[in-house]
Amino acid sequence: MSEPSPAQQERLAEWSVSRSVDIHCHVLPGVDDGPETLEDSLALCQALAADGITTVFATPHQLGRYDGVNTAAVIREARAALQAELERAGIPLELAPGADVRIDERLPQLVDAGEVVLAGPAGRHLLLELPHGMYLDPLGTIEALNGHGIQTIMTHPERHRYWAGSTERLQSWIEAGAALQITAGSLLGDFGSLAHQEAWRMAHAGMVSLIATDAHDESRPPLMTPALEILSQQLGRDFARTVCLENPLRVFRGERVEACGPA
Repeated sequence: MSEPSPAQQERLAEWSVSRSVDIHCHVLPGVDDGPETLEDSLALCQALAADGITTVFATPHQLGRYDGVNTAAVIREARAALQAELERAGIPLELAPGADVRIDERLPQLVDAGEVVLAGPAGRHLLLELPHGMYLDPLGTIEALNGHGIQTIMTHPERHRYWAGSTERLQSWIEAGAALQITAGSLLGDFGSLAHQEAWRMAHAGMVSLIATDAHDESRPPLMTPALEILSQQLGRDFARTVCLENPLRVFRGERVEACGPA
């Protein structure tokens, strides 16, 4: 890989970590609602490196309206092709496998068949997305995946309006073994007042395990640096380190993560 960017070097030195990992990012070109072209994708990858990220999980949407289109083979091929382009372009960014998987009753079987892309090189986690307009209970899926030795990471629950003010059901997911991942931009108000309020409510309640960029393109850029800064100010540096750096690195290594409360 190319020489780390100044922002990457600063992140690793300041926080004494071996990698700065973003577990959720729509970085592959032409496969979903992320970058449309290779040039757009390279620009997003450059922005990730400038945001201090050294390793990003390439997580295109899978299942739902992409069922039969974004297959595991298609995603793996696209990731390998983009990694080669990054090396040619001299962009210092490591791509890891993953997918933002829409909830589906077939998930345990699809996982067993290798048709769903698990998160990270170790493949011990799955990013699970619920529909925005309709609630589907993920508890059975969380429990089934847990029985397969896979920890479910629920993506951006703060952005689902039907969770506003909810604690009991979210806590039931955590008790069943799931981890909650909040979008960095939600902490900064980029997804509206409700997502902003819910992100901070969940963080204060000790329900959050992970922060990710969920970046898509220049209109939804990576914001890990300002998220680290505001979390450090509001909830303490130890909390920011755990949810933005240590727990994402644990996912990369295939280790289970727990919810983290502020000091």
